[in-house]
Amino acid sequence: MATLISNSAAETEAFGERWGRDAKPGWVIGLSGDLGAGKTQFVKGVARGLGITVRVHSPTFTLVNIYSGGRLPLYHLDLYRLETREAIESAGIYDFFRPDGVAVVEWAERWPEQPQPYTTTLRFEVLNPSQRRLTYEDPGA
Repeated sequence: MATLISNSAAETEAFGERWGRDAKPGWVIGLSGDLGAGKTQFVKGVARGLGITVRVHSPTFTLVNIYSGGRLPLYHLDLYRLETREAIESAGIYDFFRPDGVAVVEWAERWPEQPQPYTTTLRFEVLNPSQRRLTYEDPGA
Protein backbone atom coordinates (compact mmCIF):
# COMPACT_ATOMS: atom_id res chain seq x y z
CA MET A 1 0.00 0.00 0.00
CA ALA A 2 1.37 3.39 -0.99
CA THR A 3 0.45 6.76 0.51
CA LEU A 4 0.77 10.26 -0.88
CA ILE A 5 0.02 13.53 0.89
CA SER A 6 -1.30 16.22 -1.43
CA ASN A 7 -1.09 19.80 -0.19
CA SER A 8 -3.27 21.35 -2.90
CA ALA A 9 -5.70 20.67 -5.72
CA ALA A 10 -2.81 21.30 -8.13
CA GLU A 11 -0.72 18.56 -6.49
CA THR A 12 -3.65 16.12 -6.69
CA GLU A 13 -4.06 16.97 -10.37
CA ALA A 14 -0.31 16.53 -11.00
CA PHE A 15 -0.46 13.11 -9.35
CA GLY A 16 -3.33 12.16 -11.67
CA GLU A 17 -1.35 13.45 -14.64
CA ARG A 18 1.48 11.02 -13.84
CA TRP A 19 -1.06 8.19 -13.75
CA GLY A 20 -2.48 9.33 -17.08
CA ARG A 21 0.96 9.25 -18.69
CA ASP A 22 1.51 5.69 -17.36
CA ALA A 23 -2.02 4.42 -18.08
CA LYS A 24 -2.44 1.24 -20.05
CA PRO A 25 -5.44 0.31 -22.23
CA GLY A 26 -8.07 -1.48 -20.18
CA TRP A 27 -7.22 0.11 -16.84
CA VAL A 28 -10.15 0.56 -14.46
CA ILE A 29 -9.33 2.92 -11.60
CA GLY A 30 -11.69 3.14 -8.65
CA LEU A 31 -11.79 6.32 -6.56
CA SER A 32 -13.36 6.53 -3.12
CA GLY A 33 -13.66 9.34 -0.60
CA ASP A 34 -15.98 12.02 0.69
CA LEU A 35 -17.44 14.88 -1.32
CA GLY A 36 -14.75 17.47 -2.02
CA ALA A 37 -11.89 15.05 -1.32
CA GLY A 38 -10.22 15.57 -4.72
CA LYS A 39 -11.49 12.72 -6.88
CA THR A 40 -12.45 14.91 -9.83
CA GLN A 41 -9.18 16.89 -9.54
CA PHE A 42 -7.33 13.59 -9.89
CA VAL A 43 -9.38 12.73 -13.01
CA LYS A 44 -8.54 16.13 -14.53
CA GLY A 45 -4.89 15.20 -14.16
CA VAL A 46 -5.41 11.73 -15.67
CA ALA A 47 -7.03 13.39 -18.69
CA ARG A 48 -4.13 15.80 -19.09
CA GLY A 49 -1.65 12.91 -18.80
CA LEU A 50 -3.52 11.11 -21.58
CA GLY A 51 -3.23 14.22 -23.77
CA ILE A 52 -6.92 15.18 -23.51
CA THR A 53 -7.27 18.94 -23.76
CA VAL A 54 -11.01 19.56 -23.22
CA ARG A 55 -12.39 20.68 -19.87
CA VAL A 56 -13.08 17.77 -17.50
CA HIS A 57 -16.00 18.01 -15.08
CA SER A 58 -17.78 15.70 -12.68
CA PRO A 59 -20.33 13.34 -14.24
CA THR A 60 -22.51 13.30 -11.10
CA PHE A 61 -25.70 14.04 -13.03
CA THR A 62 -24.81 12.48 -16.38
CA LEU A 63 -23.22 9.37 -14.79
CA VAL A 64 -20.61 9.10 -17.57
CA ASN A 65 -18.42 11.56 -19.44
CA ILE A 66 -16.40 10.31 -22.39
CA TYR A 67 -13.25 12.18 -23.38
CA SER A 68 -11.36 11.44 -26.57
CA GLY A 69 -8.59 13.14 -28.47
CA GLY A 70 -5.79 11.80 -26.31
CA ARG A 71 -3.54 8.78 -26.38
CA LEU A 72 -6.44 6.67 -25.03
CA PRO A 73 -10.11 7.47 -24.51
CA LEU A 74 -11.12 8.29 -20.94
CA TYR A 75 -14.41 7.02 -19.52
CA HIS A 76 -15.19 9.04 -16.38
CA LEU A 77 -17.98 7.41 -14.35
CA ASP A 78 -19.70 8.57 -11.17
CA LEU A 79 -21.73 6.18 -9.01
CA TYR A 80 -22.80 8.76 -6.41
CA ARG A 81 -26.46 8.78 -7.44
CA LEU A 82 -26.66 5.01 -7.95
CA GLU A 83 -27.40 3.28 -4.66
CA THR A 84 -27.86 -0.37 -5.61
CA ARG A 85 -26.14 -2.92 -7.78
CA GLU A 86 -29.30 -3.13 -9.87
CA ALA A 87 -29.27 0.63 -10.51
CA ILE A 88 -25.60 0.46 -11.53
CA GLU A 89 -26.24 -2.45 -13.89
CA SER A 90 -29.32 -0.83 -15.47
CA ALA A 91 -27.33 2.38 -16.07
CA GLY A 92 -25.06 0.42 -18.43
CA ILE A 93 -21.86 1.11 -16.50
CA TYR A 94 -20.39 -2.22 -17.71
CA ASP A 95 -20.30 -0.83 -21.24
CA PHE A 96 -17.53 1.60 -20.32
CA PHE A 97 -14.99 -0.94 -19.11
CA ARG A 98 -13.36 -1.15 -22.50
CA PRO A 99 -10.01 -2.60 -23.48
CA ASP A 100 -9.30 0.43 -25.71
CA GLY A 101 -9.33 3.07 -22.97
CA VAL A 102 -9.12 3.97 -19.29
CA ALA A 103 -12.19 3.96 -17.02
CA VAL A 104 -12.10 6.01 -13.83
CA VAL A 105 -14.97 5.34 -11.41
CA GLU A 106 -15.79 7.89 -8.70
CA TRP A 107 -17.56 6.51 -5.62
CA ALA A 108 -16.17 3.05 -6.40
CA GLU A 109 -17.14 1.80 -2.94
CA ARG A 110 -20.80 1.80 -4.07
CA TRP A 111 -20.04 -1.13 -6.38
CA PRO A 112 -17.89 -3.55 -4.38
CA GLU A 113 -18.95 -6.61 -6.39
CA GLN A 114 -18.46 -5.28 -9.89
CA PRO A 115 -17.64 -7.82 -12.62
CA GLN A 116 -14.17 -6.68 -13.59
CA PRO A 117 -11.77 -5.96 -10.75
CA TYR A 118 -10.39 -2.47 -10.53
CA THR A 119 -6.79 -2.20 -11.67
CA THR A 120 -6.39 -0.22 -8.47
CA THR A 121 -8.45 1.82 -6.05
CA LEU A 122 -7.40 5.15 -4.60
CA ARG A 123 -8.83 6.23 -1.27
CA PHE A 124 -9.00 10.02 -0.74
CA GLU A 125 -9.06 11.30 2.86
CA VAL A 126 -9.47 14.96 3.78
CA LEU A 127 -6.86 15.86 6.41
CA ASN A 128 -7.61 19.59 6.51
CA PRO A 129 -8.98 22.18 4.05
CA SER A 130 -5.92 21.96 1.80
CA GLN A 131 -4.39 18.53 2.55
CA ARG A 132 -5.46 15.12 1.30
CA ARG A 133 -4.09 11.64 1.94
CA LEU A 134 -4.27 9.30 -1.06
CA THR A 135 -3.79 5.61 -0.32
CA TYR A 136 -3.52 3.10 -3.15
CA GLU A 137 -2.01 -0.07 -4.53
CA ASP A 138 0.55 0.67 -7.22
CA PRO A 139 -0.84 -0.70 -10.52
CA GLY A 140 2.68 -0.94 -11.93
CA ALA A 141 3.93 -3.16 -9.10
